[in-house]
Amino acid sequence: MQIIRTIVWVLVLVALLLFSLNNWQVVSIKIWEGLILETKLPVLVMISFLMGLLPMWLLHKGTKWRANRRISALENSVRAASVSTPTMVGSATQLDAAAADQQSPGL
Repeated sequence: MQIIRTIVWVLVLVALLLFSLNNWQVVSIKIWEGLILETKLPVLVMISFLMGLLPMWLLHKGTKWRANRRISALENSVRAASVSTPTMVGSATQLDAAAADQQSPGL
């Protein structure tokens, strides 16, 4: 599985390199009336991609962290409940004797 991941990353980087080489042009971005940013097109594309990726990545990390906390809390509560409440195991004759003792309180 590691080799497939490596091959995919190499292909993505080669595609990014080819895109950068074929589109190495200066573009002007008008931010405000008096502020114009001149940058290369691949830099602009990568920054735009990262600006879209970052909020979703942070949302994913936050959701994963919250889920891990919930799972840990549930595991701890199950562990505490199983330790604090011992289970009583008895045979049928022992259960019958206990029931008989409860029915005849005067003896």
